[in-house]
Amino acid sequence: MEEVVHAHGHDNVSGEHASTLEVTSDDFLTPAGDCILGVEADRVPEAFDDEFVDACQDGDATITATIEVDGHETTITGTGHPDLTFESDRSHVLRTSDYVDDRTVMVGADAAAGDVDRDLVDALSAGADLTLTLRVD
Repeated sequence: MEEVVHAHGHDNVSGEHASTLEVTSDDFLTPAGDCILGVEADRVPEAFDDEFVDACQDGDATITATIEVDGHETTITGTGHPDLTFESDRSHVLRTSDYVDDRTVMVGADAAAGDVDRDLVDALSAGADLTLTLRVD
């Protein structure tokens, strides 16, 4: 099962955060948002299919996030968690920790914004389009 989100880069994308990565539906980004790679997301977690959400709530589930930008691609793998709610109406957050809130779509991620390929980040800071594909197995 998978969910696909389309978003856009922004000139303030820096991709420096060490423990999270975020894609938001907000249409702005301040320099303080160093975990945010994409803005103006066309979908938010609360719009995801119930079957997808249920699968992600299994602590043994593997969740894979593939981020594609202008010919560059990165894949981040993490796990599900029973407390994932997918209730956020704004943001998708991938976390290296096991912290869960309504924006969390993955815990135990093997990478964060600061680990993403710099060419991909540079393309986003130039305003490139982003596709985030979340898959649960």
